[in-house]
This record gives sequence, C-alpha cells and structure tokens, in this order.
Amino acid sequence: MPLKVPHAVLEEIRLNNDVATVIGAYFTLQRSGSTFKALCPFHKEKTPSFMVNPQRQTYHCFGCGVGGDVFRFVMDYEKVDFMTAVKMLAQRAGIRLKLESDGDNGQPGKEALYEINALVAKLYQQFLLKHPEGEAARKYLALRDLPASTIEEFMIGFAPERWDTILRWAEKKYTREQLEAAGLIIPARPRPEVYPPEFTRLQGGAVPVSAEALRAGKPKATRDPTPTVGSARWYDRFRNRLMFPIQDEQGRVVGFSGRVLAAEVEAAKYVNTPETVLFRKGHILYALHKARRAIVESREAIVCEGQIDVIRCHLAGFSTAVAAQGTAFTADHARILKRYADSIVLVFDADRAGQDAALRAADTFLQVGLVVRIAALPAGEDPDSLIRRKDGTVAFKKLLQDAKSALDFQIDVLTGREKPDTEAGLMRLATAVVATIARTPNAVQQARLIQQAAARLAVPETALQHELDKVLRHSRPVAVVTAPQKADPAMPRPNKELALAEHLATNLELAGLVRTYLPLDLLTDLPCRQVIQACLQAEQGKRDVMSIIAEQDNEERDLSRFVAQALAAPAKIKSDFATREESVKSLILGIRTAALQRRRKEIAKQCQAMRVQVGSKQTPAEEKKLDLEYTQLGYDIAKLKQWDTAVPVMDGM
Repeated sequence: MPLKVPHAVLEEIRLNNDVATVIGAYFTLQRSGSTFKALCPFHKEKTPSFMVNPQRQTYHCFGCGVGGDVFRFVMDYEKVDFMTAVKMLAQRAGIRLKLESDGDNGQPGKEALYEINALVAKLYQQFLLKHPEGEAARKYLALRDLPASTIEEFMIGFAPERWDTILRWAEKKYTREQLEAAGLIIPARPRPEVYPPEFTRLQGGAVPVSAEALRAGKPKATRDPTPTVGSARWYDRFRNRLMFPIQDEQGRVVGFSGRVLAAEVEAAKYVNTPETVLFRKGHILYALHKARRAIVESREAIVCEGQIDVIRCHLAGFSTAVAAQGTAFTADHARILKRYADSIVLVFDADRAGQDAALRAADTFLQVGLVVRIAALPAGEDPDSLIRRKDGTVAFKKLLQDAKSALDFQIDVLTGREKPDTEAGLMRLATAVVATIARTPNAVQQARLIQQAAARLAVPETALQHELDKVLRHSRPVAVVTAPQKADPAMPRPNKELALAEHLATNLELAGLVRTYLPLDLLTDLPCRQVIQACLQAEQGKRDVMSIIAEQDNEERDLSRFVAQALAAPAKIKSDFATREESVKSLILGIRTAALQRRRKEIAKQCQAMRVQVGSKQTPAEEKKLDLEYTQLGYDIAKLKQWDTAVPVMDGM
C-alpha cells in the first residue's frame, strides 16, 4: 500500500514554495497591484489573463480556466503527477521526504535507491575528472570533442577497472542487498573447480586461485576484493567503462549505461543497469528530463539511437533530442512522448538494419497517434559525427527539415526491395502500406495517409480505403451490440451555492452568518459544500483558508482549483445589494428556499403516487400529516423572502 505524505509536511512544502516565486522561475510575471499577471502558458493569447495571487497563494487564468495552488501548477506545467510535484517542490525547498521505509516487505526502499544512484553518479564523475585511472576516459572524451561543461551537465563519469569500487565505497553506508537492488553489483557463487573449499576464505574474503597454481598444487593466497557473505560473492557490474547516468523525467538518476573505451575490446560495447524498481528500460528515454520543456514548446521530438548522439544534438542547439535506453522503442516510450509532442523525427542509419529499425519504431509511434517523420543519415554517419563536421549543424538541420513522412519512407524503402512495376510487387507494397495506415488510431490521420499512399502508388483512394476497411474489420474484436444509453447530462453548478462559496473565500468574517443560519447538508454541490466548510473552519480556527483546503484536497488538487477560481471571481458576482453581508443573507435565503421547494415537490410526487397506487397502505393520518407539511412549507417559503421574517423561521427549523 503506497504511503502518503503527512498533511503537516505538505503544508510545510506549500508554505516554503511561494506560488509567485515558483511560477516566476518558469516565465516572467508582471506586477499588477497586489497580484501578478502574465500570458497564460496553457493556451495562446495576446492579452495577459493569467493571474497569480501571492496573498492567497493561488493562480487562475480567466481565459482557459486553469488554476489552483503551487502543487497544481507544477503538475500542469511539468506534466507530472501529484507525488512527483510534491517531491520536486520539497527538493526545491530543501525539505527531506521519506515516502517509503527501507526494508518494507524485505525490499530496499525507492528513496534509498535514488540516493545511492545519485551518489554513485558523483563518484564515477570524480574518477573521470580527478583520478589517474580516468586518464584514458578523458582522452576518449577529448577525441569525441565533449567539453568539460557538457561532462558536468550530463554527469558523465568513469568506472575504474576494479572489481570492488562500489563495494568499498559503500562500506558501512549501504547494504549489499541495496547495491544489488540498484543494479550496481552482481552476486555470484564460487565454482569448486576454480575456488576449492580450502581456499574460499581469507579474512572474510574469497581467494581467487589461478588454474596454473591449482595444477602446481600451491595456490597463492591473495585477498579477493569481493567480500563474501555465506557462500555468495559480489562484484561491481561496471568496470573500465565510460559511465552515462540515466535519469527519469524528473532528473533523478535511476540507472547507468557503461560504454567500453576501445573499439577492439571483445566485451559488449554497452552494459546497462538491469531491470530494477527504478530502472525499466521500456519506460526510459535518455535526456527526456532536459528535452521535455523544449518538446512541449515545439510539439516535436527528435529521436536518436545513442547517448552521445543525443548529447551532441543538445550541444548544437537541437534540444528536443532523446533516445531509447538499450531496447527497441516500446508502446510506453510512445505514450510518454505523446504527453509532450504531436510529432517526432526519427534519425536512423541509412543501411538496411537502420531502415528496418526506423520502420519498426514508426509503427510503434503511429499507434498512439503521433505524426512520424524519418530522417535517414548519410552512409557512415551518425548525428554525432555529422554535427561535428565543419558545416555539420546546418547539414543536420536540413536533414531534419527534409525528413520524409513515415509512409513516404516506407514506400521508398519497399520500392527498392520489391518490384512495384509488377502486379504482385504492387500488391505486396500496397498491403504493407495499408497495414501501416491501419496502425494509427486517428481517422483524420488515416484519411491523410490514404491520400498520400494513393498518389505515391498511382492507385485509386477507394481501392486503398477498401483494403484498409478489411484490415480494420479483421483487427477489431467482436463487440456485443447493446441498446445505446443516453449519457446523463452534466449538472450545472448551483449559482447561489457557487456565489456563496466565492463570497466566503474572500470574506471569512461572513462565515458566522452561514454557521448560524445555513445547515451545510442543504448544499447540493459537493465542491461548494467542501469549500464553504473549509471557510467555516478557517474562520473559527483563525487559519488561512488555503491551508484548510490543502489538507482536504485530493491529488488532482480539484478544491484548490475551485477556490482559485472563486478567489479570482468576486468582481464578477453581481448583486442588487450594497454590501456583501446583505448578499450573503440573500444567498442563504435562496438556498434554504430551494431546499424547501425540493421537499414540497417530493411530497407532491408521493401523494400523486399514493392516489394511483392500488391498495395503498397509507393511513388517513399519514396523508393528513403530509398535507399539513406541504401547507407549512408554503408558509415558510413565503416568509423566507425577507430576512427579518425569515430569521424566526430558520431559528425554528
């Protein structure tokens, strides 16, 4: 069961993150009296309608209606969930959160793993920058023309050629179970033919023995750098590799990718962190935390194949570049990018393997409704090598501009492999193209692709549409046909209840009238009732209403959004009365009158039902009682028209 952040901690985070300061860090705010204004970041506008209220710690846009507290802003602007927004604001304010307890269910907690990864990333960078062992890695980076500022920005490091770098660093700090859970060390069991029982321990460590020494019968005891617990041994996963920390969307280190320095080495070119509770390679896009804001602004992402390619793109100003992490692109990758972008440009090698990889990736991205273009690199080039050329930035920019649609790219590739001038070749080509079109869920996009394909293949659109319809029919599951049901129309928010909530949110001193003369169970709208209840609590406890709202709000911050709207709306409340007190009295009378009228209608329906019902068990006394209540309600409604005559009635209810 997930743990929640205590209300006291949430309040501390909220109070230590001034909403105007936080929002002002994202874009410029202009002072307007006691508030601030700006062009709304959530919709296009020419006149500022986005208002920030430092006194109330809220924001509201009169144009598109967004609003809420500082948590809601971070959620909307950064496109993250509530808990991520809490962590980001807590980190900004220097407030330490412990959301999980280490050792729950026998597993290391996530917070400890985040901490370990962050510290290990710094450790690897220290080895790269300051240790003699990092000299070869420094030379390699110099040859790749990666400056020190870039190394620091992307936290590039070096894992020395030792078996126990992490083990020794973590002594008395973290358990080996935690290091294993983070994917930094690997457990192994000694093999008897290599580590005979009589030589498996020495001062708490196993003794590695060479085959020659074993054959000679005189093994030389040397201290193994991988300590032993029971019969298990551990050793570092990353050794003699250039280290690229992998960060999630919020910039937290969740794993590593280690690259060999020498091309002729027989070991795997890359070694990645295995699947852990933090690192799921099917969900991770390298450098997304840096590219996210640029992607949102341009609505397009550049998708590369390697980490250095992405780094080079960012250095050259192509700041929307990301890459998958040691895996093919998945549906989760596509859904993540869909949150930020409308289209993507795939940058892949021009050889057959690169073409096939590009087409597979295009299929994945099309299925979530993204517009896909594919830029084929010149033979023998990757983004890094291309951009590093003298005219590389210009060449890469043109490559992106000239990128073909996924459909055009597919037709070009298949035309070179099939024989489209033959009937069989054209049919195979058309079948593959239609299958691609069928993968997009957007009808408009399908229609556009049909037009493009028909023009490229020189066949009628109707023919391709017919084939597409067949594919879609066969791919859709059979659904049980049921009678259509009309959806319940959205109920409008009661105007009087909304107006009362707006009045109280800005004038807590009027809460006494509501407490005395309006039972809250007469309010039919739940958000209005919750806000009015919070206002009553704030007035009685001499507290800020937003503090009460923050305690009672859900993770979507719906109440905060509602109150922000209410606080921004008083000027729009129209009333025939001169004072707010008289307005509140009128609203109380209106709400109570509406409640009495609802009760009269219930009685009328009940009596009507009894008249038409055969064999009604209603006694004459019960019928008379309903008639008297109905008549009394009519008298009470008449008296509720004026405050002076209404007070005795309300006191007696």
